[in-house]
Amino acid sequence: MTEPRFPFVTIEVSPDDVDYASGLFFELGAAGVEERDATTLNKPGALKVPGSNRVILVGSFSDHETAKAAVATLDATWNPELGEIVGDAWRDAWKEHFRPFAICKSIVIQPPWDTYKGPPVETILELEPGRAFGTGLHETTSLVAGVLEEHRAELGGAEILDVGTGSGILALIALALGAKSARAIDNDADVVGVVNENAERNQKSHAVVADATPVEDIEGTYPIVLANIEAFVLIPLAKAISARTKPGGLLVLSGILVPQKDTVLAAYPDFDLVSAPEKGEWIALALRKKA
Repeated sequence: MTEPRFPFVTIEVSPDDVDYASGLFFELGAAGVEERDATTLNKPGALKVPGSNRVILVGSFSDHETAKAAVATLDATWNPELGEIVGDAWRDAWKEHFRPFAICKSIVIQPPWDTYKGPPVETILELEPGRAFGTGLHETTSLVAGVLEEHRAELGGAEILDVGTGSGILALIALALGAKSARAIDNDADVVGVVNENAERNQKSHAVVADATPVEDIEGTYPIVLANIEAFVLIPLAKAISARTKPGGLLVLSGILVPQKDTVLAAYPDFDLVSAPEKGEWIALALRKKA
């Protein structure tokens, strides 16, 4: 019997291009995207080991034609390479590297195929990774989770807006910490279904409204607004995001490299800086809108 062959494409990008490149992979037909950096074990099937301050993204594809088309389309400076894995045991092997973990003091994230067995925690959120950005493993996500936990009293009963929601993980964390409801928006309409699935998985469908409405078209204002995107997106969206934040409200921005802090702050002159926690090369900005 001929063993099945599964194509994948690898690219090497800078850390600040990871989110953009991951989204592009999905647009080009990838069924999943895996991120590797200098701290990641070299797993079977890898074509490359990342260099200093570089990240390897591995996009898996269902057929060779789509994978070849992706290689031809991707930025040549990312050194796209086509590879394949023979046999199908690899499809579940990656799950060994996604186990339950604490994203903040009171919340653990667990995948559907594993069960948290550690010390008691207040909330366990179940998340299916792989189809949209936001498993909680990335520093930018955990930074926002930490800020939300620090402002838990403010979250109580609040309506929040999550811009660039991805998997919906931050909206679910906010709800677990006491928010009343979450409007979750993303410019990728395909992730709306992912958000709804994760909300249903955690019995939060009643509290989450997910859609692809541009932030510029959102009506009303919110006392808490989250935007874990990237600096090159946060800056041009600054006016729209600011307009959606109530006076005196909390705005949490992430997806920002530490050297980009001042540039992003300058784009949000109507806000005062509350805190700026860092993790690795990333920083989050907790801002308070001036009354």
